[in-house]
Amino acid sequence: MKRRHFMLAALLSLVVGAVQADVLDDIKKKGSLLVGVSDDSPPFGQLDPKTRTVSGYDIDFAAAMAKRLGVKLVIKPITMADRIPVLQNGQVDMVVAAFTKNAERERQVDFSYGYFITGQKFVVKKGKVTNVEQLAKASIAAVKGTTGEKGVRKELPSANLVLVDDEPAMFRLLADGKVDAVTNDEPILAVLLSKMANKDQFEIPAISLSFDAYGVAVRKGEKRLLKEVNDGLVEMEKSGEAAKIFERWFGNMQVFRNFKISAS
Repeated sequence: MKRRHFMLAALLSLVVGAVQADVLDDIKKKGSLLVGVSDDSPPFGQLDPKTRTVSGYDIDFAAAMAKRLGVKLVIKPITMADRIPVLQNGQVDMVVAAFTKNAERERQVDFSYGYFITGQKFVVKKGKVTNVEQLAKASIAAVKGTTGEKGVRKELPSANLVLVDDEPAMFRLLADGKVDAVTNDEPILAVLLSKMANKDQFEIPAISLSFDAYGVAVRKGEKRLLKEVNDGLVEMEKSGEAAKIFERWFGNMQVFRNFKISAS
């Protein structure tokens, strides 16, 4: 009987050990943190065509996470539509890619505290739109797989929704007069609007479909890794590092930091 109890205890110990050997252990063992990011959503992530490097608000936060864990940062550019699949399939350790937290996504992945708060807005011809109802029958471009797409489907079901692969593609449609509006979170729209050749003809009207928080995403059940991310975010807020990153990427735009990173 004692031998049987000993064997059961040993087996239980092995099971517990296997459960505890999670992604955080794997990251520290390999010495690197593999993060999925966007390389076409400035200022959160953009590719420098000369150096072929990706930089942005999200990349700075990813770098801070890697530094906290004492490992090297390795980034993997991904599409917006692939953010959940690459995480679930183990192709990345976490995703930091302008990823809005919502109930549907939280059933599939776990999110950190919000590290950026924004709202879904539009870019339209100047003086054409003053309320959301005026877009009810409009032709609106959005990036597929984003909350921008879902927001239009939910709030403007009669609109002609045109789906594209990335933000630059929808702005090309707008510049060519092929859609009436484009939609995304305000900071992304502000950056791309500033780069339009005929930007003086367009504006971001003072209307929103939603207000949302971006979070760092990890695979379901990775509680230790998620705690490290959350603790790191709170420390960045307290030290002022988070505010400095915001200023670095939004300081020259009419986008203001009216939020703080916290557990509440």
